[in-house]
Amino acid sequence: MKLSYEDHDAITVLTISGDMTTDQAESFRRSCQERFGAGIRDFVLDLRHMTFIDSAGLEALLWLIDEVSEHGGQLRLVSPDEAIRKILEVTRLERRFNVHDSIESAAKSLR
Repeated sequence: MKLSYEDHDAITVLTISGDMTTDQAESFRRSCQERFGAGIRDFVLDLRHMTFIDSAGLEALLWLIDEVSEHGGQLRLVSPDEAIRKILEVTRLERRFNVHDSIESAAKSLR
C-alpha cells in the first residue's frame, strides 16, 4: 500500500494505492493520527487506486469514522472500484460510508 496526502485547510485528501491489509492497517492509522495532529478534521479517501481490502483494512476504515467523528469532522470515500464496493455491500458497511464519484464532489459535501 502506498499513501499520499494533500491538505486543504482542515481537509486532507488521502490517496490509497494498492492493497489495504493487515500489514498496512497500522501504517494507515499512524498516517491518519499524524493528520489529526496537524489540525485536520475532515478526510477524503481517494480509493481509485486501491486494489484490495481485507477485514483489517475495513476495521481501519471503521476506526477512522470514529476518530473523525471524535474530532468533529466527516469522512468521504471517492471512487472505490467495483470489487471494493462489493466488499462494502457484502459486509453491509456501505451504509456507514458516504461515497462520491470525484474528489471535488466529496470535498464540496464537507462544506
